[in-house]
Amino acid sequence: MRVRRAIPLLALLMLAGCGTSPKTHYFTLSALPEQPQAKVAIKTPVTVSAVHVPPSLDRREMVRRTGPNTVAISNENLWTAPLGEMTRQILSRDLAARLRSDQIVLPDAPSPPGTARIVVSIAQFGSDSTGNAVLDGSWSLLEGKQQRPELRREVKLTEAIQGGAPGAEAAAMSKLLHDFATQIIAALSESS
Repeated sequence: MRVRRAIPLLALLMLAGCGTSPKTHYFTLSALPEQPQAKVAIKTPVTVSAVHVPPSLDRREMVRRTGPNTVAISNENLWTAPLGEMTRQILSRDLAARLRSDQIVLPDAPSPPGTARIVVSIAQFGSDSTGNAVLDGSWSLLEGKQQRPELRREVKLTEAIQGGAPGAEAAAMSKLLHDFATQIIAALSESS
């Protein structure tokens, strides 16, 4: 008799455990369309050879800083690729939109002799606790056979996240990469 009463209760408990999980959303960074204008000339072709991102950020889950020593990692809001590789691809496309085609080598394409390498080191990239997207780090230009650093610059950019949703965060981060590419091109033009 007890077994018969326990079966409906057990079935009810099993059904309660079969609730739906939250829907997963995927996000990507994107190169911003460039207004038609003359392409910038620099002295040597370049390629973005590496983008170094801290392991705490270089993951599929979106990471939001919630305080000086705390973050929120979302299991529902995911990047379509690791953040470091996505950043390298989009930064390269933003540079390609403004440089002559013979002066930019896209990631993983064969580089002609004499191609200078841009190496990016990112300390922070994403939303901060104030509702802004932040890109903080540095980049170096390595040239010559020994690939010695010829140029090094710090970067610290901020962009307001409109609305605070994950899609708005991805859009603000894309804008930061566009602005970062603008800074790189300005520095390369000055050194030409």
